Amino acid sequence: MFNLTKTAILMAAITALFVYVGGALGGPQGMILALIMAIGMNFFSYWNSDKMVLKMFGARQVDEQSFPAYYNVIKELAQKANLPMPKVYLIDENAPNAFATGRNPENAAVAATSGIMNILNERELRGVMAHELAHVKNRDILISTIAATMAGAIASLANFAMFAGGRNREGGAHPLSFLLVFLAPLAASLIQMTISRAREYEADRIGSEISEDPLALASALKKIESAVQGIPFERADAHPAVAQMMIMNPLSGGGLRGLFSTHPATEERVGKLVEMSKTGTYPA
Repeated sequence: MFNLTKTAILMAAITALFVYVGGALGGPQGMILALIMAIGMNFFSYWNSDKMVLKMFGARQVDEQSFPAYYNVIKELAQKANLPMPKVYLIDENAPNAFATGRNPENAAVAATSGIMNILNERELRGVMAHELAHVKNRDILISTIAATMAGAIASLANFAMFAGGRNREGGAHPLSFLLVFLAPLAASLIQMTISRAREYEADRIGSEISEDPLALASALKKIESAVQGIPFERADAHPAVAQMMIMNPLSGGGLRGLFSTHPATEERVGKLVEMSKTGTYPA
């Protein structure tokens, strides 16, 4: 329920931003047009944001016949977590990463890159996919997916203001147009702040309970962090707002990496998982 409330607040905030900009650029008619656009965007995002993200990464759906080991790992974990079987996707990408998406557990999907399968053994892969299913179980996936698409919408709004509607009465660029260009990355980062870093710790904890093997996830995180630093993920760099959906921040470049990062330090995550393996309790 808490995540549903945050999603509603996020959608309302973006609607208000669109209406404000529409009014600043086009007066009352601009406000009405922006409101119609925002309502349409919110409706479309709720029902289709997961499909947009999967398409963005060129993910292809796989089944038990095409990728039996990968598919059966997720099938087993979903049963242990008492979750409906999600759709399973593979991304042909060397950079190791994985994420979950969808509007609810009944319409969830999990995706992993071919790169993550190349560097992890089956035990470690179970740890990673259990973490992603924990996001499904916690209902993190709706707000994270919508946040990614909303961040892209803000960038589009800034471009629209600069190149289409941003003219003052003297025919020059409207001052708000320039302001939006600089505010777009900030607004996107504020959206990501609605995705608390605490949710990654919580997914690590619940995922480890599902897999019954916290050290598997700890080992996987160390391998992924080591590999991701040397392998560029061009699709993620092109759409940095999706970084918060993934098990490891995929962005290259210090500026964007810091701006869009919602991940705790890997060392801290590993330390908590090691402690959990020793005591049976995830440390606060």
